[in-house]
Amino acid sequence: MIRIGPAGWSYADWKNLVYPTNPGSGFDPLGYLASFFDTIEINSTFYRTATTTAALSWARRIAHNPNFKFTVKLHRDLTHARLTAEAVIPAIRAVLDALAESDRLGALLIQFPWSFRNNSANRPYLADLLGYFADYPLAVELRHASWSRPSVYQSLERRAVALCNIDQPVFFNSLEPSAVTTSPLGYVRLHGRNYENWFKENVGVLERYDYLYSKEELKEWVESIRRISGTTRETYVIANNHARGKAIVNALEIKAEITGEKVSIPDQLLLEYPRLLPLVR
Repeated sequence: MIRIGPAGWSYADWKNLVYPTNPGSGFDPLGYLASFFDTIEINSTFYRTATTTAALSWARRIAHNPNFKFTVKLHRDLTHARLTAEAVIPAIRAVLDALAESDRLGALLIQFPWSFRNNSANRPYLADLLGYFADYPLAVELRHASWSRPSVYQSLERRAVALCNIDQPVFFNSLEPSAVTTSPLGYVRLHGRNYENWFKENVGVLERYDYLYSKEELKEWVESIRRISGTTRETYVIANNHARGKAIVNALEIKAEITGEKVSIPDQLLLEYPRLLPLVR
């Protein structure tokens, strides 16, 4: 099983581009995207703690797609600020439990920044954090090249934690693209290759992730995704280059290539990205 989809669904610049121009008062962006994809990474949980009510609402709104599962991004207090874990873990686990009981939880993504390096202080912290959530399917995203070590992969494999294979602008000591599997779960995140804005200060999220992969760049990842899925039970492929719906474009292109079939595409997206026309079901 390979599930492909975007990171998030609530972006102002997707209006009139990914979503219909006049959708009506009952329009639900999440339910709409679940008609095109089998997964979405919930990234709002990175910024604020969700509630079980919200989790049950998410599960209800994608009920029309029986193959759909969410991945959930862990709160930044635990990965970036590294505050006391016990304060937020019960609320996070409650949300994960609500999705798991609805059979809609694919994985918990634990994403660390480039500044989180492989050293004597961070290795125990990572181990403790993985232990807190060991009873959920886990993927860990590490961005610094110091983590690219056989010993790290072996440690993740012993814990049955997936290494998240990422595509990002590669600077000195940045983790390069890979096709590593360390558990029955495979995970891929495509951030784009916006070198100009990746580490620039005072640049917003929209500018940092403003990148459209070429078809040639995607072919390399399609091969990697196939290798990853060959040794896993299920693989999640998340496009995070969300500016102006580019994540949707690239996710649909990957889906068409992986399945070898035409795909359903939002009508309004075709006007902005005519390169999608040959893929329309």
